[in-house]
Amino acid sequence: MVESITPRTGAADPCAEGYAPIVVLGIGNLLWADEGFGVRCVEALGQRWDFAPHVQLVDGGTQGLYLLHHVQAARQLLIFDAIDYGLEPGTLKVVRDKDVPRFLGAKKMSLHQTGFQEVLSLAQLTGHYPERVLLVGCQPQELEDYGGSLRPVVRAAMEEALALGVEALRDWGAEPRARDGAAAEVDGVTLPSLALERYEGGRPTAEAACRVGDARFMPAAPAGD
Repeated sequence: MVESITPRTGAADPCAEGYAPIVVLGIGNLLWADEGFGVRCVEALGQRWDFAPHVQLVDGGTQGLYLLHHVQAARQLLIFDAIDYGLEPGTLKVVRDKDVPRFLGAKKMSLHQTGFQEVLSLAQLTGHYPERVLLVGCQPQELEDYGGSLRPVVRAAMEEALALGVEALRDWGAEPRARDGAAAEVDGVTLPSLALERYEGGRPTAEAACRVGDARFMPAAPAGD
C-alpha cells in the first residue's frame, strides 16, 4: 500500500565528468526492529542490482551530520527510512524534493531523523543541495525491541519500496541491472556480521535472549539459588 505517489520520468542530465552523481542512502538503526527498514532496503539493492559507476549506495545508519558530504555530493538523492506517518504498519509514503526536509521536521520519530533534517538544512545553506530528492518511507510496526529485526509487515513492504526506488533510479540514469547472483560480502553495503540473513540466523529465541543486560557480564547467582 502506497500513499501520495507522483510518478516522475526523465533521464539524468549529463555533466562534464559523465552522469550526475546519484546517492542512495538508507538511514536508521538495525538494532531497533523496524528502525532498520532504510538500511535493509539499501542492503537489498546492493545484493540484487548493479548500477552505473556514478551511483553510490550508503548505509547511513544513525550518523547524522557525518552524512553531510554524501548529500552535498549528490545531484540526485534517494532516501529509504522508517517514518511514523500515523498510518497502518507497512504503508509506504513517498515525499519529493522541497517537501522532504519539511516533512522530516514535522514527523520526527527518533534522534536520527532530527540529525538528518539538520544535514539537509546545512546542505542547502552551503549551496550544495541535490537537484532531486526522493524519500521512500515506511510506517513501522515495532520500534521498542532492541536486538529485534523487521516485523513481517514491514519486511514485506520492502519489495514495493525497492521497486519504487529502482524505477526512480532508472529514470535518473543509474542504469540498474539485476544481478545473476548475490553480491559478494566484500561488496555489501552493511557489515557482513549485520547482513539480514546472518543477523536473523544468529539471533537467540525470545525465550533464550537475556532482556536485562549482557549475560556474559552479569554476576553469578549465589550458591544454593
